[in-house]
Amino acid sequence: MNTFATHTTRRWPLPIATAVVTAALAFLLIDSRGPAERALAQSDPAAKLRSAGQPNSRAKLSADSAVLLLVDHQAGLLSLVQDFGPDEFKNNVLALANTGKLFKLPTILTTSAETGPNGPIMPELKAIFPDAPFISRPGQINAWDNEEFVKAVKATGRKQLIIAGVVTDVCVTFPVLSALEEGFEVFVVVDASGTFNTAVRDAAVTRMAHAGAIITNWFAVACELKRDWRSGDGPGPLAELLGKHIPAYQNLIVSHTANTKK
Repeated sequence: MNTFATHTTRRWPLPIATAVVTAALAFLLIDSRGPAERALAQSDPAAKLRSAGQPNSRAKLSADSAVLLLVDHQAGLLSLVQDFGPDEFKNNVLALANTGKLFKLPTILTTSAETGPNGPIMPELKAIFPDAPFISRPGQINAWDNEEFVKAVKATGRKQLIIAGVVTDVCVTFPVLSALEEGFEVFVVVDASGTFNTAVRDAAVTRMAHAGAIITNWFAVACELKRDWRSGDGPGPLAELLGKHIPAYQNLIVSHTANTKK
C-alpha cells in the first residue's frame, strides 16, 4: 500500500494524507489575510463580517449622518426598468425623495449624458430638491468617477450614503462599490432602483451585499430615520407621507385617528 510519512513515525494511508494536505492548502488560499487582520476579525464581530465580504448588519441609519444620492433617474433610462411596473417604480422613487426631504437629508442628484438618449432627470425630483447639487456627468458611467460628484458627497461630511438609481446593476452598483472602498456605509434602496428584470436585480443586489452594502427599501429607510413616532414633529408628517405613497397604509391612519378621538 502507498503511504505518506508524517513528522512522526506514524504512517498514514495515502488517500487520507492527501485529503489533509489539500484541506490545509485550501485554507491558506482562502484565508489570505495577514495576522493583524485575522486578530481584528476575531476580536470585532463587525470586522469579521467585513473581512468575509459580508455587510455590517448592525449599522443603523441616522438622519444626522446620512446623505441621499439619486443616480440617473432619467426619462430614457426609466424605459429600461422592467423589474417594477412604471407606476409602482415612480411612486417608490418619489417616496424615497419625499422621505429625504422630510428628514432634511442633504441630497445630491446626478445624471449621465442627459442630452443624449438617457434623457432628462425626472422633473419631480428637481421640483422636490430645487437647491440640491445637480451633477450632469458628461461621460462617466460610474458616478464615483466624476470628481464633482465625489466632492459634493464628501462636502456633506456624512459617512452614511442612501443610494438609489437606474440601472441597479450599473449606475447603482458601480458607485456603491467605489464608496465602500473608501469606507462609507452604503444603504441601497432596492425598490427605488430599477433594471431589466428580477434576475439582473438579484445578481446586482448579491454583488453589493457581499461587498458590504446594506440592502433596504424606502419604507424601511423612512421608519429607521424616524426611530420613534414621538420624536421631532410627532407622527403626523411621516404618517401623511406613508399614507400618500402606500394607499393601504391610509387605513391605519384612519383607524388611529378614530381611536384617538374616542
